[in-house]
Amino acid sequence: MTATIAGVRARRVWDSRGRPTVEAEITLADGSSGRAIAPAGASRGTREAIDLRDGGPRFGGMDVLQAIANVNGAIAAALIGHDAADQAGIDAALIALDGTPDKARLGGNATIAVSLAAAHAAAASAGVPLWRYLAGSGPVSLPQPEIQIFGGGAHAGRRIDVQDLMVIATGAATFADALAMTAEVYRAAGELMQDAGQLLGVADEGGWWPAFDSNEAALEMLVRAIERAGYRPGAEVALSLDIAASEFGRDGRYRLGLEQRELDRDGLAEMLLGWLDRYPIVAIEDPFGEDDRDGWIAFARAAGRRVQIIGDDYLTTNALAVERAAADGACTAVLIKPNQAGTLTETLAALRAGKAAGFGTIVSARSGETEDVSIVHLAVGWNAGQLKVGSFARSERMAKWNEALRIEEMLGGAASFARPMAWPA
Repeated sequence: MTATIAGVRARRVWDSRGRPTVEAEITLADGSSGRAIAPAGASRGTREAIDLRDGGPRFGGMDVLQAIANVNGAIAAALIGHDAADQAGIDAALIALDGTPDKARLGGNATIAVSLAAAHAAAASAGVPLWRYLAGSGPVSLPQPEIQIFGGGAHAGRRIDVQDLMVIATGAATFADALAMTAEVYRAAGELMQDAGQLLGVADEGGWWPAFDSNEAALEMLVRAIERAGYRPGAEVALSLDIAASEFGRDGRYRLGLEQRELDRDGLAEMLLGWLDRYPIVAIEDPFGEDDRDGWIAFARAAGRRVQIIGDDYLTTNALAVERAAADGACTAVLIKPNQAGTLTETLAALRAGKAAGFGTIVSARSGETEDVSIVHLAVGWNAGQLKVGSFARSERMAKWNEALRIEEMLGGAASFARPMAWPA
């Protein structure tokens, strides 16, 4: 018996910023159902799928009633009667119905919520968790978590220019160990910031909202936090940075607001390469603007394999963009954000393109998140190797870390813990 879609509906729910977003729910003829919620980003690539917002005065123009109407109307009419197990067919129907390159008609927030809800419903009909449904009989592993300690950029009022200062527990033997190690670093960082009078609160993704005099001071404080937690920087816990350079750069020029100075692409590369020399950094995301192809290529050649170079705004979970970057030698890893693509099938295509290129693949949340844990199941079921959720605080983040713990426990002795591709040895 096929898992025939009998009903499709959407409702307005609220994200971690208190903004409206779309939850889709799909019911099947056999009584199974699945739900999923669309997240929203603060720093967004210009080529990613567009969230459909209503505009006007209500909720600062952020309401999603039109996107919800699209789900309850045109999308429901197109999908009822489809087999929920035919994910590619469902997503092809969504893409054709929208008819735009960026989901502008239906809204990427509508399409990704529906696409993920269909996968959840199909897994429920099969009687298995979503991660197992996605993996089939293939191998799975728990992803290496990449966890924010300090927020910056668009996530913290641009108090510092670097958007995310994160840690990766490179010395952890299990996912549970990685979380425990990160918990100690997060606590130590908060104590150090409090003692120094540099703590302003908590940023969008749960990381500490800092008051530093320079971007490099944040790196120094993060290394101190690792040491205070009792770990060896680099050997047991390493640094990962999301520069999010599109947020402060254009046409090869970069304005560092905190330090009141402007750099060209060569100057920015020199600064970042200097950081690689001085700090135990194993990954760096969006080091240059999405429009600065020359900067990406030159930096990748200069950095070599000493660091994972991750494309987010530069690649926007797009398989063709990943293939071009691989041909250019511009990246060694791709961030996978389902709502950037707008459907699960397009998301998987980008991940597969990354794996085919030998890239690291990092399934990622957005800064505007919810209690939805779908991305954890994608990271495990697709054997991505890495997972970026945000910090080690706030329930919309912890729901995802805790879901991965449950999956690790479910796997028991069969659980393996990934060492990401394209990491320095």
